[in-house]
Amino acid sequence: MEDARRYASRFAALGHEMRLEILRRLLASHPHGMVAGEIQQELGIPASSLSHHLDALRQEGLVSQHREGRFLRYLADTQALQEVLDFLYAECCTGNVLVKIGEGVKGAAS
Repeated sequence: MEDARRYASRFAALGHEMRLEILRRLLASHPHGMVAGEIQQELGIPASSLSHHLDALRQEGLVSQHREGRFLRYLADTQALQEVLDFLYAECCTGNVLVKIGEGVKGAAS
């Protein structure tokens, strides 16, 4: 039950369109990440909105933040994202007879 709570909270954080866009950009810039101003410029959103979304992702451990002088650099936490994918696969797919570990879904495009 504790795992379900933790992952539900992460999925809730990912359930907002702007947060997914932020995460997409951070993954595209991996492993260097992006400073907040770069993300804001690419998305064209107010700093306060960006801060709110980054904080939600950071609280769930999906992104990390590092100070570089006056700037904050954000990075996608690929390990946390892998854990989310592993949870989905283990909890949702391994009980399905169409899914074999390491093979994916039968009939799915490779």
